[in-house]
Amino acid sequence: MTDKNINPMESLNEAYAGILSFLRFPFSRDLENADIAVLGIPYDLGTTGRPGARFGPRAVREASAMVGEFEYGVWPWDYHLLDKKKIIDYGDVGNFTAYPERLLKEVEKTASQILATKTALMSIGGDHFVSLPLLRAHVKEHGPLALIHFDAHSDTWVDEDYNHGTMFYFAIKEGLIDIEGSIQIGIRTPNPQTHGIEIIDAFELEAAPTQETIERIRARVGKRKAYLTFDIDFLDPAFAPGTGTPVVGGASVNQARALLGGLGGLDIVGGDQVEVSPAYDQTGSITALAGATIAADILYLISQSPSLTKA
Repeated sequence: MTDKNINPMESLNEAYAGILSFLRFPFSRDLENADIAVLGIPYDLGTTGRPGARFGPRAVREASAMVGEFEYGVWPWDYHLLDKKKIIDYGDVGNFTAYPERLLKEVEKTASQILATKTALMSIGGDHFVSLPLLRAHVKEHGPLALIHFDAHSDTWVDEDYNHGTMFYFAIKEGLIDIEGSIQIGIRTPNPQTHGIEIIDAFELEAAPTQETIERIRARVGKRKAYLTFDIDFLDPAFAPGTGTPVVGGASVNQARALLGGLGGLDIVGGDQVEVSPAYDQTGSITALAGATIAADILYLISQSPSLTKA
């Protein structure tokens, strides 16, 4: 019997069947023939609230089978990603279970190996702490980056412990973030320590027209290279109950997607979607579905980056 590769796209018309790769992209480690790779990071030992985000990448991949079921692409984008870019699901980073120190090295090493081939990277967490090693790897490739950060929490707390509330404090200390071009959207926790990053809190976000917020983000980032990180708790718990640290008063999925859709053409060279914790989804995997859809939007934004043209 001759072995044959199984193409996840063969089950395109059956959202309930097929291999659980992200958006049905091929599982592959062939970076030579890829423009963008999707990387899962099943980790939640940086969580200070409810655990469970280690199951996020698998849940998001499963939900993405529905998000990516049409050959026309993901609404409202007017093209299929594979019409523009060669994209693979690289699988998950491993070799760090129960060892936070090992996570930093393993994620940075894997991300750096991918980026060194001029393959762009979009990652799925896992708790938000995974953004620190991802930023370290991206900055080695691109230099300091503007941070576009959607979240209920600023994650810049001054604390020498590594957790999912301190990773951007460490990123600032290490010079990874271009402060003048960075912005945080949706913050709704007390006394956020900004360190010079511009903040649009949840009340400002609610009061302003969406297009005004889009223009504010675009003006802040300008032509800088940027990294986009999206914590699912940016959304109100009505839309994303399956997360470790839910905070009331967040955005709807539609508002989040409208904001992301307005950022097309910015030089977003990498990004992540984090903090889906599927055990807290009461029914229907709605948080994983939101996470998969938003991760797809981030992929579309990366696909439009002016800097990412692999020869």
